[in-house]
Amino acid sequence: MNQEIPKLKKQIQAILLFFMVALIISGATAIPVYWELAVLLDFLPENSPLALWFHKIFEGVSNTGQDYPFLFYGYDWLAFAHFVIAIVFIGPLRNPVKNIWVLEFGMIACVLILPYAFAFCALRGIPYWWTLIDCSFGVFGFIPLWICRKKIMELEKLLENEKLNLVF
Repeated sequence: MNQEIPKLKKQIQAILLFFMVALIISGATAIPVYWELAVLLDFLPENSPLALWFHKIFEGVSNTGQDYPFLFYGYDWLAFAHFVIAIVFIGPLRNPVKNIWVLEFGMIACVLILPYAFAFCALRGIPYWWTLIDCSFGVFGFIPLWICRKKIMELEKLLENEKLNLVF
């Protein structure tokens, strides 16, 4: 067997595990939003633009939590969606060539973050600089998936060559 095949499989698995863990962590941060904002505000310089923005968010979260706590159920479902999407990547983790479509789906989702963020951030009055931070999730999510997809295509070629060698 070609020595590159196990090496490529390990690289693919490492990238996918990184991506899956990042999705899970990202989702998990949606649940304790009140606590996270309170801790974050303790560390930011008081009158910095970032602190002012987070203070405004904290105020909204606090008021919403007091008057309409059921709205945070949306945050719970946001976390759940991240967890489910991470689970989908078990397919390519187990059989990358057969399940390359999952990476392509992920790449499409990452690209769609950009127009979605620009449209809804503008609609909701989110500052432009925060829109760019939201867009960075799409950019930084796309990169490992793209690298992984390239490696899967390389693996597919090696596996095809391996099959041809066995026939002859």
